Amino acid sequence: MGRSRRTLPEELLLLALDPATGTTAQPQSLDLGLAGAQLVELALAGRIAPDGDRIAVVVPRPTGDPTLDCALELLRRRGAPVRAVHWIGGPRLGLRQVYLSHLERCGMVAAVPGQMCGVLPTTRYQATDNEISREIRARLDSAIRTGVPPDPRTAALAALAHAVGLGKHLYPGNEGRSSRSRLRDLIRHDPMGGLVAHAVMDVQNGAAAQPRRGPAATGRQGAPAARATEPARGVPMQPHRGSMARAVVH
Repeated sequence: MGRSRRTLPEELLLLALDPATGTTAQPQSLDLGLAGAQLVELALAGRIAPDGDRIAVVVPRPTGDPTLDCALELLRRRGAPVRAVHWIGGPRLGLRQVYLSHLERCGMVAAVPGQMCGVLPTTRYQATDNEISREIRARLDSAIRTGVPPDPRTAALAALAHAVGLGKHLYPGNEGRSSRSRLRDLIRHDPMGGLVAHAVMDVQNGAAAQPRRGPAATGRQGAPAARATEPARGVPMQPHRGSMARAVVH
């Protein structure tokens, strides 16, 4: 995979990054969305494919992206298709920091050190080129306003943005209600993006959903009440004060 195109995890993170504050919206669910975005990116690269509500490795060849290839190798080692909800809810925390550090190395964001309450060190991230974020946002806006079916990448990005709750960040208030609704509806335009987005929402709801028989409803309603296999592992933990990861993004 060449590096001329930004990956979905990178685009989702840039979409969530607030240019005014240097923090990320929806931090508690964003790690889940980034794990889901990795799955969609691997599917777009032809490395994995949906198998019902499971994910199967079809071509184990590396993509050339170290972070994606790590996820691909972990999937390969499973030896059998894994349910998307279990994969996304697994213990792969800290993806926000991994991708923020990657974007910093690529020169797309700049780390700005600071302090919280005058004591605790923090790090905020400012985009170095807001044109990139505007281009990503423009793709979503176009899909929402024109009603023209978007390309699979944009549809998946919309599905993930809805799943992690970025709708209220991108289209706030009562005036943004119809745009948030259309953002949600874009889930149906990409089967893999829809599968992953529903898995992200299922993990947040604390339920490992039963296998779906057909296209799922676009909202969060209807998730069965079954207990998740690992409910506590699906939500990113807050870093300890003594941790090197304490500085991040809210």
